[in-house]
Amino acid sequence: MPEYLFLHELIFKKPAGTSRGVLHTKPSWIFNYELPSGAHVQTEFPIIPGLSPEYSDHQQYESKLLEFLAEVKPFIMVWSQSDFFTNPSFSAAMAKWSGFPSFVFGLEVLLLGIRAQGKKVLFNTPFTRQQSSIPINGLVWMGALADMRTQANEKIAAGFQTVKLKIGALDWPQEFMLLQELRAHAPATELTIRVDANGAFSPSEIGSVLEELARIDIHSIEQPIGAGQIDQMRELCMHTPVPIALDEELIGVNSLAQKRALLEHIKPQYIILKPSLHGGLSGVREWIALAEERNIGWWLTSALESSIGLSAIVQFGACYAPTIPQGFGTGGLYTNNFPAPLRIQEGNICWISDSHKD
Repeated sequence: MPEYLFLHELIFKKPAGTSRGVLHTKPSWIFNYELPSGAHVQTEFPIIPGLSPEYSDHQQYESKLLEFLAEVKPFIMVWSQSDFFTNPSFSAAMAKWSGFPSFVFGLEVLLLGIRAQGKKVLFNTPFTRQQSSIPINGLVWMGALADMRTQANEKIAAGFQTVKLKIGALDWPQEFMLLQELRAHAPATELTIRVDANGAFSPSEIGSVLEELARIDIHSIEQPIGAGQIDQMRELCMHTPVPIALDEELIGVNSLAQKRALLEHIKPQYIILKPSLHGGLSGVREWIALAEERNIGWWLTSALESSIGLSAIVQFGACYAPTIPQGFGTGGLYTNNFPAPLRIQEGNICWISDSHKD
């Protein structure tokens, strides 16, 4: 059966600013697999340079990925015919590669695609039957203050009831001024505002930032300080006036015991789950179960995947029938994305393909 792997450099329509720098392109490796029927299944192995733990450079990543694919190839068809999430053989094989979350994620998307015989519907849910939609937040990328203001107003005008702004790269008083403007536009009962610091603040300065955010009813702040400072993060979560969500803190925390220990030590209000960074879909299932046992809130978000990975993440998330806004987009960031059976309508993401035909 013909198969091939290729690098696809996703090109941003406009530079995407984060506290870690500005992104112009984003690499993903696409793997094509042909079924005996002649149908093709594509999956994605997505990374974010500087954030994905398994990535050093293109050559290193692709070499390791080819090694991974060669190792799992004999089992692909067997795993695809089982509930691989609960298959001990699959779990044991993935344990070896737990430090490569994008590998686990890409393989899981491939297995789901094979099980679906190359069709787009990976999970049969009310969402893919076009009977429900999923609320999402509108993301405002970092940029000049005027640009961020324009982005936020466009999201609100488009019907988003939750907006998320990335903070920490500009002068904080300027960023706070913009947040105040948005809150003046609508109270918290009408507009939910989330912020994502990507670890930009130091433990010594974050206290005053949290107090200011609390004054304008900010819903939550993601990763206020850098990952790895678990004692400081625990202290923050104990006393914060604004709910704290862990994001980068979860990267590299792979075993069930490690996940349990982290949640019990820090006791965050929320965790943000990205399958391609947090252990694949199976790893995210573990995080969700542990969080719900401890009354910790959670939501899913994409991590700049192409529409191949995004479609799988959205469908996986729909299995949980989420009511809290998720961090999904439709891949409209890129000039050279793949077609997607998704669209956004007034702050909700919807499935637009006929599940009986796709």
